[in-house]
Amino acid sequence: MAAGAGLPAITGLVKDVEPSVVTIRTAAGLGSGVVYHSDGAIVTDAHVVEDQQKQPFKNVQVQFADGSQTQATVVGVDDVTDVAVLKINRTDLPAAKFAKSTPEVGSMTVVIGSPLGLEETVTSGIVSGLHRNMPPSKESPHGAIDLLQTDAPISPGNSGGAVADSSGQIIGLSEAYLPPSSGAVAIGFVTPSTTVTEVADQLLKSGTVKHAALGVVPTDITPQLAQRFSVPASSGALVINVSQGGAAEQAGMQAGDIITKFAGTPVTNVTDLLAALRKQDPGQQVDIDVQRGKTSQTLHVTLGDLAAQHFLHRQNMK
Repeated sequence: MAAGAGLPAITGLVKDVEPSVVTIRTAAGLGSGVVYHSDGAIVTDAHVVEDQQKQPFKNVQVQFADGSQTQATVVGVDDVTDVAVLKINRTDLPAAKFAKSTPEVGSMTVVIGSPLGLEETVTSGIVSGLHRNMPPSKESPHGAIDLLQTDAPISPGNSGGAVADSSGQIIGLSEAYLPPSSGAVAIGFVTPSTTVTEVADQLLKSGTVKHAALGVVPTDITPQLAQRFSVPASSGALVINVSQGGAAEQAGMQAGDIITKFAGTPVTNVTDLLAALRKQDPGQQVDIDVQRGKTSQTLHVTLGDLAAQHFLHRQNMK
């Protein structure tokens, strides 16, 4: 596609991509998705097909651009990356083409989905930024790491839908947006295609995704927190709990430690820690610098597996 191509180019792009975009309906509402494989695999956001307890819905309806509908089963979800895979009983689906590289800032984005139930809605913009991180929250305890940012309008219902580039390749799935009430103007976030395909392939193969686990509950150091607990630092990730039997406990980490460096990466807050942890694999050995009181030390940690860590946590809660 020629550089600088305008609306006619977008029209052609939409005709190519739109058949691969679906509307997903569950008991909680609706979202969007993208055909991953012609044999019935569809990718979407995990939060589109999960309830508030992070359990997959059993009744999931998929509607295609031509209006046809069918039931889908949830193959697997990965809450860490917020990616899920569905499967339907069809083998003639128009699979989308997923980009294998990161787009450039300033390149065109076209968002297709079903915002607020308005099926097959198209908005456009540019890639506004790369490698954006969102801090952990009640809804997303793992945070969101290494996202794309776009100014193409994204609304509720777009989640899990297609974000395409000027060649019609999917560069990612719509993930989240900052509402106008926050003071934001057209700030949306996208899970990159490289993350989507890596996670989807693992879910299709085994139903699970491997993530490294440290086994701590960290929090950011606020001025109020530093004053209340006499924390001897203004930055870093403060460890408020260490999981019994986890990687951190086995390496000697304690509640009250402040993580200042993880595998050579400086840590100024919890988001930095999560981003550095996401780059590691279970079983990998890393050095973690911590400040304990007035002293600093380096701990040698063999990272655990997040799924196993969740199992340990559940066992300890019994």
